[in-house]
Amino acid sequence: MSPHPETEVIPRADAPPATGHRLGLALVVIAAAQLMLVLDGTITNVALPSIQKALGLAPSDLNWVISAYALTFGGLLLAGGRAGDLFGRRRMFRLGLVVFTIASLIGGLAPTAAVLVGARALQGVGAAIAAPTALSLLATTFPAGPERTRALGVYGAMGGLGSVVGLLLGGALTEYLSWRWILFVNVPIAVAVLLGTKVLVQGERDRGRVDLPGALCATAGIGSLVYAINRAGTYGWTDALTVTFLVAAGALLVAFLVVQRRAVAPTLPARVILDRGRAGANAVVFLLGCGMTATFYFLTLYMQVVKEYPAMRTGLAYLPFALGIGLAAGVIGPKALSRVSVRAVVTTGLLLAAIGMAWFSRLTPDSGYFAMLMPAMLLAGIGLGLAFVTTTISGVQGVQPQDTGVAAGLVNTSQQIGGALGLAVLAAIAAEVTAGMPSGTPLPDALTSGYTAGFVAGGVFYLAALVVAALTTRVPSARVEP
Repeated sequence: MSPHPETEVIPRADAPPATGHRLGLALVVIAAAQLMLVLDGTITNVALPSIQKALGLAPSDLNWVISAYALTFGGLLLAGGRAGDLFGRRRMFRLGLVVFTIASLIGGLAPTAAVLVGARALQGVGAAIAAPTALSLLATTFPAGPERTRALGVYGAMGGLGSVVGLLLGGALTEYLSWRWILFVNVPIAVAVLLGTKVLVQGERDRGRVDLPGALCATAGIGSLVYAINRAGTYGWTDALTVTFLVAAGALLVAFLVVQRRAVAPTLPARVILDRGRAGANAVVFLLGCGMTATFYFLTLYMQVVKEYPAMRTGLAYLPFALGIGLAAGVIGPKALSRVSVRAVVTTGLLLAAIGMAWFSRLTPDSGYFAMLMPAMLLAGIGLGLAFVTTTISGVQGVQPQDTGVAAGLVNTSQQIGGALGLAVLAAIAAEVTAGMPSGTPLPDALTSGYTAGFVAGGVFYLAALVVAALTTRVPSARVEP
């Protein structure tokens, strides 16, 4: 018997490591799940005007269609990752997909705005269970070596590619079918992924006890923080309710740290976050989220409001972004990681992303798509793809087998909180610049000035991430496997 039964690891007994074509199928299953979960954060953006008209949503309540998903997704990620470690990753992955599928069906059939917002919140619950377990399943299914490096690269790319695909798919479905199909489309994808989970390896399981106080403090604290940040984007940072939730978030997260110091089986073990490389990777993911979410927000507004692109054209306009991320994940990233260090790849990617933001900052109301938008999108996409590939690898590298779920949850949490904070801060900067334009300035010029200011601020986030990566990323190449 183990002298520490609360942390005893149960050996895997369900299947030997996957080989050959099973590895390919496993990667398709995990990547498809991650893509679906991430794209649901942006797929509703293009459809918001149609949703507002159909369900009679007040303009002030429209943001809840997006915020409800972000709130539960971000708030429950750590708990979802730890649940996979304790109760079995494949089992919890399937449970998350079932919850997500049911919620998507309810949302697509929603007769009222309240039902739709509730369904989006339930989608976030399912995503918070499935997303971290998907990453930890990848680490247990793929053997250490080139296969795992490539798989981690593809998974990391889904973090950036999913947001782009969400905008593209949202535009197509809204224009040619109905806004309801942005939710219905998840059902066949999720069912196909569920059927494919038989190729995944269950992995080791930690027989530790559930840290209920820690899980509650983390969930309530992160949820309060995400809500406060989203509310600040509409009502400002001095709003009474915003301040209340910020204070509550601070108190709950401090309580979480205290609980973790005393817990026998903590939700977030200190060994996961005290490693400099992993801490730096999560900081980089946070800063990437800050800049990337706002980038898509400003570009969508620029194309739809200033350039007056219809929904479908807006979605198609993002294809260079998707192409850039795909190239970085599938071709450039893996080849680069076999020759140079992770530090070199991630800093190069962040530099390219920052240059792309500088390019966007030169936009005017008369800028052409092929001369300005397309090359800037391609460059920024390649940069973000390289950055996500390497930070995903670093975020789970070196963790103990029983901690892969919580490490994966931490990576996803960093991106979610970064996205919410970045959007609130950069949208406020853009609004301030637009409002400060001289009277008589044409509206397209005023709006574009605000958006370009947002792009400059987003570039600052990427440069800050570059500095963090340069100081914290391990020098050896990605051949050192988690």
